[in-house]
Amino acid sequence: MKFKTIAAASLAVATMLGMGACGSNSTANKTTSDGRTIITFWHNSTTGDGKAYFADVAKQFEASHKNVKIEIQAVQNEDLDGKLQTALQDPSTSPDVFFQRGGQKLRDMVDAGQLKDITKGVDASVKKNVGSAMDSTTVDGKVYGIPYTVTPGGIWYSKDLFAKAGITDTPTTWDELKADITKLKNAGITPVALGGKDAWPAAHWWYWTALRECSADVFSETMDSKKFDDKCWTKAGKDVKELLDIDAFNDGFLTTSAQQGAGSSAGLLANHKAAMEVMGAWEPGIVKDLTPDKKSMSDLGFFTFPSTGGQGDSKAMMGGADAFSVGANAPDEAVEFLNFLMNKENQEAYVKAFSALPANKEAQDVVTEGALKEALDAYNDATSYSLWIDTQFGSNVGNALNSGVVNMLSGKGSAEDIVKAATDAAAKG
Repeated sequence: MKFKTIAAASLAVATMLGMGACGSNSTANKTTSDGRTIITFWHNSTTGDGKAYFADVAKQFEASHKNVKIEIQAVQNEDLDGKLQTALQDPSTSPDVFFQRGGQKLRDMVDAGQLKDITKGVDASVKKNVGSAMDSTTVDGKVYGIPYTVTPGGIWYSKDLFAKAGITDTPTTWDELKADITKLKNAGITPVALGGKDAWPAAHWWYWTALRECSADVFSETMDSKKFDDKCWTKAGKDVKELLDIDAFNDGFLTTSAQQGAGSSAGLLANHKAAMEVMGAWEPGIVKDLTPDKKSMSDLGFFTFPSTGGQGDSKAMMGGADAFSVGANAPDEAVEFLNFLMNKENQEAYVKAFSALPANKEAQDVVTEGALKEALDAYNDATSYSLWIDTQFGSNVGNALNSGVVNMLSGKGSAEDIVKAATDAAAKG
């Protein structure tokens, strides 16, 4: 399946000025007291098997590269963007290899001269096996990162809680979803876990309803123009408001975090306190770390976001292609480390550590966990694959959208206000 970034047209116009090709450095690289080259590596896995995985891969690389020392910093996901933005302002504090979300955020880094062009440094086997997912980190024909996981989104749910409520089939339409929410409530079960405190989980409901309400042409044009003229964008907000009106979300959802602790929205699903959650394909790994025994949630299932009856394709998917980029002044060994992360063996180990989907197609055969395999099948069967809307639009418009959705859910705004907030933010540039 072709990896389709809806805003590819806008990404393609980005250029990189004043940056050398892979291998050139404007500042001296840091070294240890014994002369080894230091590579600073930032990722967003702060607990459990995921954190251990990256530490192990770093040790393996050091074992085969005696001249290298990798210094790792694990940063909480919700804190990473802010810390990274600050660190990238100064070459002396910029990490050498770091987590990359892509979209407008990647373009902004390219425009600022903060990323290394690694086009010539990526191994041929990596390019082949990652395939069209590389489009998400390619600007003007140049590669500025390598996706290590694809994270298609959808609805993750507890099969046991669905069965307890008498639900035998997962919903494929909006009306069926609302009917199932009513069944769950009647059974005394919280239908939907929502981490509204972090804003983006609430906005994901709007992203998905927009993908289903707007035609592919309208969606694509808006990703490029940032003009929300079509009524489908307002209709998306009204869809989400319907869920609020039927009391679909957990009590206190506006102060609930997304992933931090058993009381988070992911924790509610992991501990069978809520029946479902809209999230990306990182969900099984997050949920695993929040179950009482730290084991995979045995009854976790997945289904694609239902059709709302709008103009969008019911098989269109949305998600991320989480990647690692290399800082503009990083040593050549940083690119070697990135290639090492992406080999078949390390990508297979990634699947086992994170319960997530690898970008390297050679490693997909080890995906056996039920819900994750369902998400992979839906991804491979999708008619298109769009990056998360806030990722495509970048921080200014994306944050305005996310805040607009939260404002509506808190009674401080409307579906129309979401569109206005995004439009106003886009006008400011």
